[in-house]
Amino acid sequence: MTSVDAVRSELIDLNELDWKELVPGVMGKRVWADPATKRTAMFIRFSPGAALPRHAHEGDELVYVLEGCVADEYAAVTAGCVGYRPDGCTHTVRSPTGATAFAVVTGGAAPRAEDATGGPPSQVFDLPAAGWVDALPGVRQKPYWKDGAAGRTAAFSRFEPGAALPPHRHVGDELVFVVEGTLEDESGALRPGVVGYRPNGCAHTVHSPNGATMLGFLWGGVEPL
Repeated sequence: MTSVDAVRSELIDLNELDWKELVPGVMGKRVWADPATKRTAMFIRFSPGAALPRHAHEGDELVYVLEGCVADEYAAVTAGCVGYRPDGCTHTVRSPTGATAFAVVTGGAAPRAEDATGGPPSQVFDLPAAGWVDALPGVRQKPYWKDGAAGRTAAFSRFEPGAALPPHRHVGDELVFVVEGTLEDESGALRPGVVGYRPNGCAHTVHSPNGATMLGFLWGGVEPL
C-alpha cells in the first residue's frame, strides 16, 4: 500500500464540465491544462459537415476518435484510431458525418490563410489493426507513439479482470482516459466519463476489478515502490 501522505491522482468528471463553442458546429470541453508547459486535454464534438479553419500546429497533437470520423488533407481518422498532428503541420480539419474525439495538445495552433501549405503531414495510428504486446501479467498494450527526446509516450492498454500494476511513483505526469471498464486506485474509480490525472510524484497502486481498456499519455516515467 502507498502512504496516505503520497501525492494522489485526480479524477476529472466530464459531466461537471461545460461545452463551449469553438467555431460554428464545433464544441469543446477543456478537461485539463498546464499553462507552464502549454499542454491541454479536451473533448471535441463536431456536427456533421463542421470544420476547423486552416491552422498550423505550434507543437503537436494526438487525437483519439471515439465516434464518427475527422479528416484533413492527408487522411481520415475513424472511430478507434488516433490522429497525430506533428509540430508545423498545416491543415484544415472537418467531419463529414459528425464526430466526438479526445485530444491532447502540446503547444497551440495559429490561423493560416486558406491557401497556406507546408509542414509535415498528419498521420493515423490504426489501433484496431495493431498487435497487442504483453506488458505485465494481465496487462497488454499497443504502444503507438513515442517522443524519446522529450520522454513522452502514448499507449492503448487492456487490463484483464483482476489485473493490477505494482505500487509505483510517477516521475513526470500522466493522463488516462478509460474507453471501457473501470480502473481503481487510492483516489477512486476511473470509468468512461472520468479522466484521470497522475501528477508528478503521484504514488499509487492501480487495479481493475472487472477489466478495462484505456488510453495513457505519459510524460516521464515511473519508479517502483
